[in-house]
Amino acid sequence: MATDRDTLERQMHDAAAAGKYELAATLRDALRALAAVDEARAHGDLHRQQPGAMGLGTSRQAVEPPPGWTRPKRPDPMTANRSKPRRR
Repeated sequence: MATDRDTLERQMHDAAAAGKYELAATLRDALRALAAVDEARAHGDLHRQQPGAMGLGTSRQAVEPPPGWTRPKRPDPMTANRSKPRRR
């Protein structure tokens, strides 16, 4: 991986020296992305998703409520969006 990183850094410096600043910025962003992935791996924040635990039609894992959470009561349909009668 270090050779890839060194190659990217060298290409970035060469592009900046040649005046190709957009290419240099793209390479800089790629280097930052590699650093972020390495940092996430070091902290243990990066893990593979379990195939059965994903939501339907998405790569996001299914959300589980915290322990002890209960669903709130449904509002009464007869009183929803009604204001109190005004006194005259």
